[in-house]
Amino acid sequence: MSFNHKNHHENLLFIPLGGSNEIGINVNLYHYKGKWLMIDCGSGFADEYLPGVEMLVANLDFIAARKKDLVGLVLTHAHEDHLGAVQYLWNSIQCPIYATTFTANFLKLRLAEYSFAKNIKINTVSPGSKIDLSPFSLEMASLTHSAPEMQAIMIRTEAGNILHTGDWKFDYDPVIGKCADEDLLKKYGDEGVLALVCDSTNVFNTGTSGSEGDVRKSIVDIIAGCPKLVVVTTFASNLARLDTLIHAGQQTGRKVALTGRSLHRMLLAAQDSGYLTDIAPLVDERDIARFRREELLIIATGCQGEAMAAMAKMASNNHHSIKLAPKDTVIFSSKIIPGNEKKIFRLFNVCVKAGIEVITERDHFVHVSGHPAIDELKKMYSLIRPQLCIPVHGEPVHIHEHAKLAKKSGIPQTVEVENGSVVLLDAVYSKIIGKVDTGYLAVDGNYLLPAESSIFKMRRKMRDTGIVIVSVVVDKHGKISKPIISTPGVLDPQDDLELINDIKNEVVEKLNILKSNTSGRLTNDQIEEATRSTLRRVIKQEINKSPSIIVNVQTLD
Repeated sequence: MSFNHKNHHENLLFIPLGGSNEIGINVNLYHYKGKWLMIDCGSGFADEYLPGVEMLVANLDFIAARKKDLVGLVLTHAHEDHLGAVQYLWNSIQCPIYATTFTANFLKLRLAEYSFAKNIKINTVSPGSKIDLSPFSLEMASLTHSAPEMQAIMIRTEAGNILHTGDWKFDYDPVIGKCADEDLLKKYGDEGVLALVCDSTNVFNTGTSGSEGDVRKSIVDIIAGCPKLVVVTTFASNLARLDTLIHAGQQTGRKVALTGRSLHRMLLAAQDSGYLTDIAPLVDERDIARFRREELLIIATGCQGEAMAAMAKMASNNHHSIKLAPKDTVIFSSKIIPGNEKKIFRLFNVCVKAGIEVITERDHFVHVSGHPAIDELKKMYSLIRPQLCIPVHGEPVHIHEHAKLAKKSGIPQTVEVENGSVVLLDAVYSKIIGKVDTGYLAVDGNYLLPAESSIFKMRRKMRDTGIVIVSVVVDKHGKISKPIISTPGVLDPQDDLELINDIKNEVVEKLNILKSNTSGRLTNDQIEEATRSTLRRVIKQEINKSPSIIVNVQTLD
């Protein structure tokens, strides 16, 4: 069902471009009277389907084509899945950005290495402030999350009000920041909310998500009982957890060091914004050799098994300053994000085999989520009392379960969206009226490539079946030499030498027969095609594989 924008110029619309087929990559659009508002521009982790890629972002072609009518990008908070794509995608939209002090400071540090950063207008706003982006009137509403200054957005329009929650939870002891203002949320409900666009991450979790204050007590007790070096890996963007870990180290008499660029960047943004200013001086990671192992607590990046992060480097004994040893303890103070299980469990196993104790959320109380569980969602419904609930921030299974929960909680209507869904928000009847093209871009080195690019198809094929590279040299008289063949991932150059030589002879024989049946010399295209077909046939026959085959024909003058 295609979407014709011209037919809905005056309507209030909602379109998720990311975050409604997956947890992460959050990008949401609102439309009214010909103008567009974007909330968040996040990134997400790539999986094994995209070899060589760690980061994905949303394809913004739809809104890029309408950027002259985009009034602004509002960032709810400083987590990668909500702002991690700004440096990759801002040139596509080139609109003003609005964020609170901490979120703005963190974003500026991320953008500092990009030459176009000076062109970006970042407007710093106070938590709870109001922003006029006509025809939208916005009010920031502070909610609790694992990032400071998390702001839900109350969007007021003449067609109705929308509360966009962003990430949130109800935490009675959040460590950093204040508890959610439930009186303000109830006030919104009294005013009238047409649609609640709400976080679905933990919709399968019963009860509540738990308090950061409680996990702090538990982590202090665990670290106090560790005999040697302690390494804790967590999300660099979880400032409340960083604060907890630094204070846990100090309370247990350990010197604290950070390792991982994003942790240092997060600490700098925090202190520039007035957070974590009461901590004792940290140890430079290059100086940790001056201390006994039992005196140290290392906070590291890489809790999701990222290959280039500090935790993976320590596990593989490739870290420039830190070496793990038997009886050390590694604590994974984080959630295992679906899709990252293999990478994370590989780290677990490497550490355990080296005699290192591994502690995770599965066996100890070392993590609480920053997202609402079932009882918190029900409480939000009771405060806001929307006419419509639109679950976002989840995979289809989360969104479907959230819609069922909302209906059971008395919400009159729910709409189950996916990336690209165009939702007409109407006081009488809201519904999906069309779909716009969406997709993902892979951050591949210095390039952004479509996730469906043939480059990744070739990488998958090379990874799964190997590659055969053949060079055929033709002299000026048309004589063809025996080919040079390389077979990485297909055949071993020593163990399979006899087979490789047989393949070379088959290629020569095929080319000679072709040449004898052809008047004059063979063209490069004929040589290439005959060589490829011969290789494909022989390799399939001998080892039942179909690797990628590259044929280079070189003609000598």
